[in-house]
Amino acid sequence: MLNFKWTLFFLLVNAFGSEKEAEAITRPLYTGNNPEELGKVDWIRNLDQGIQQAEKGQKPIFLLFQEVPGCATCRNYGQEVLSHPLIVEAIETLFVPVAIYNNKQGADAKTLQFFGEPAWNNPVVRIIDNQKKDIVQRISGNYTKLGVVQSMLLALKKEGNAVPTYLELLEQALFAQQQGTETATLGMYCFWTGEKNLGKLKGVVETQPGFMNGHEVVQVQFDPSVISYTTLVAAAQKSQCASQVYAANKEQSALAQKLVGKDNTAPMGKFRLDNEPKYYLSKTLYKYIPMTAIQATKANSLIGQQQSPDEVLSPRQLQMLNYIKQNLSKPWKEVIGLDLEQAWALVEKVKA
Repeated sequence: MLNFKWTLFFLLVNAFGSEKEAEAITRPLYTGNNPEELGKVDWIRNLDQGIQQAEKGQKPIFLLFQEVPGCATCRNYGQEVLSHPLIVEAIETLFVPVAIYNNKQGADAKTLQFFGEPAWNNPVVRIIDNQKKDIVQRISGNYTKLGVVQSMLLALKKEGNAVPTYLELLEQALFAQQQGTETATLGMYCFWTGEKNLGKLKGVVETQPGFMNGHEVVQVQFDPSVISYTTLVAAAQKSQCASQVYAANKEQSALAQKLVGKDNTAPMGKFRLDNEPKYYLSKTLYKYIPMTAIQATKANSLIGQQQSPDEVLSPRQLQMLNYIKQNLSKPWKEVIGLDLEQAWALVEKVKA
C-alpha cells in the first residue's frame, strides 16, 4: 500500500507540476476539525502565508470572510456549500484557500480592515491575486453553490488557467437546477442505447431508463436554455431513440406530433425506473466512484461509446479509482444514483 501511495504521489507530481499540487490532490479525508462554518476545506488562517503559497503555486487566492461562531446563514454556508466534495477539491487544488474570521481581533481584524469588510457579517468570498487585487466581483449575498462555482470558473478563465471539465459540468447542473429543468420521456427499442445517445447531448443533465405503458423509455432531464424540447426530440429521432414520445403537457404534445407524428405521440403514463440504471457505467469499476448525476450521465454515455470517462472526473475521483483498482478485495459498494456526499462518505469509509 505504501509503495502504491508514493507511486501515485510522484505520478501526480509529474502530471500537475509540483509537490504542492500533488499533496492537495492526495490529501486524506477531512478529519472534522473545522468549525462548521468553514465546511470541509483545509484553510490557511493567515493571508500573508496564503500569498506566499499563491506566489509559489501561481494560483489565485480563495479568500473567505466568515463569522465563527456564526449565524444560521454562516453555518449553512459551511455545511452545504463549503462541504460539497467537488467544491472543496476545486478550492483546495485550483486556489489557495484562506479563511478570515470577521469577528476576531489581531491579524484577522487587520485583513478585514484592509479589504473594508464589515465585522460580524454573513459570509463573503473574494478571489484575489497575490497583490490582493480582486480578480472577480466579490461574492456577497449569494449563499449558493452556483455562486461560488461560477466565480471560480470566471477567475480561472481571467487568469488564463485551465478550467477542469468536472467543474464546468457542476456549474451546468447547478445552473439548470436553479433556472428549472424540463423532462422529456422518449420510447425506444433499447433504453441502454437511449441513455448512451441522449446522455451525450449538451444541455442534458440526467437520464433515467425505465418503463412506461409496457415500453422501454428514457426520461431525460434537460436545461431548456441550452437545448430546446424540439431539438432534443429531433436528435433522439435521428438516433432512433424516439419511436414513441410521451408528452407531459399540451405544448409537448403539439411539438412531438410535428416531429414524430400523432400516432407516435401519447400522454404521459406511470414511469417505473429500471433496476439497472446507467447500464454501461454499472459494468465497470466506475460504478464505485461517487459522481454527480450529470457526471454519471456523461460517463455512462462515454463508456457506451467505448471511450474513457476520465475526462468528466476530478483528480480526486480518479485517485479513488486508482485506489480501488489496487484494492479490489475490499467490500466496495455500487454508488450509482446516490447523493454525491453520501457516496463519497461510503467510499472513504471502505478505504479507512
